[in-house]
Amino acid sequence: MLMEVKDLSLSIGKVALLDRVSFAVDRGQVLGLVGESGSGKSLTALALTGLVRRIGGRITGGSIVFDGQELSDLPEPAYRKLRGKRIAFITQNPMSALDALKTIGDQVDQVSRLHLGLSRKAARAHTVDILTRLRIPEAATVARAYPHQLSGGMKQRVVIAMALAADADLIIADEPTTALDVTVQAQIVMILSELVRKRNIGLILITHDMGVVAQICDKVCVLYAGRVAESGPVGQLFDAPRHPYSAALIGCIPREGMATGALKGIPGTVPSALNYGAECCRFASRCSRADALCHTTRPLPHAQGAAWVACHHPQGIAAQPEALDV
Repeated sequence: MLMEVKDLSLSIGKVALLDRVSFAVDRGQVLGLVGESGSGKSLTALALTGLVRRIGGRITGGSIVFDGQELSDLPEPAYRKLRGKRIAFITQNPMSALDALKTIGDQVDQVSRLHLGLSRKAARAHTVDILTRLRIPEAATVARAYPHQLSGGMKQRVVIAMALAADADLIIADEPTTALDVTVQAQIVMILSELVRKRNIGLILITHDMGVVAQICDKVCVLYAGRVAESGPVGQLFDAPRHPYSAALIGCIPREGMATGALKGIPGTVPSALNYGAECCRFASRCSRADALCHTTRPLPHAQGAAWVACHHPQGIAAQPEALDV
């Protein structure tokens, strides 16, 4: 397994934000990390890349194993050698990711020169090759341009190029299509999907868009209020979601032929981390299936076919299986 996260817990100050999060991704796979804003998706990405320390966060339990190496207690100098070279991070805002005072080529060149040791000339050739593979027309000209001269979709492709410049084994993409129009979103998603297959790398795609997940992901991990609600193969999740939250997210996907005003939402909001509650189902206040047990006892993950679900009353189950210790 390329990356395996097991029982990851994380706090900022005295506030626990992630609680025993587990998932895994291998080469040639796309894992979708999904959930509403405030579910812990971006925080998980920062933990995996060692950047959570920069916002005062600390890992309080669990493990992050990348290609056989434990990362949860890795010192920053050692993490810096992995980050960018073997683990690449695509942020959701290309405007803030790019330096307005440097050309596109200089910024992408810097990655391959630092991590691959290429000469200035070789780095530029490498940059132009990557930009071309990302379907950027006149790549050599674009390499001489500045960020303000490019469209939002082009900037996002440049950020992806920076992630690819050191031949990373794993890409973590945090909402890579945010603020892009629908046509450009589709192009970026397909580019990422093709890269995974052609280069045999892993991709963790963080998104709230279940339509994108259905389109390119192999596996899904549904986060809610810092915990995993459900995880498993994408086909099983969409065909027979077990957790009411997973079903609610899928129900929000617009469908062809849907009547005007028929778009569904999920009542309520994700609770604040200050009000999570340790011994309960954190989705209980928004769930039509919740009872007293849900409000007083934490549901432990248990197997449902090829998936895992943390719910006292999973959908489509006549009799609840015995919970497994985690």
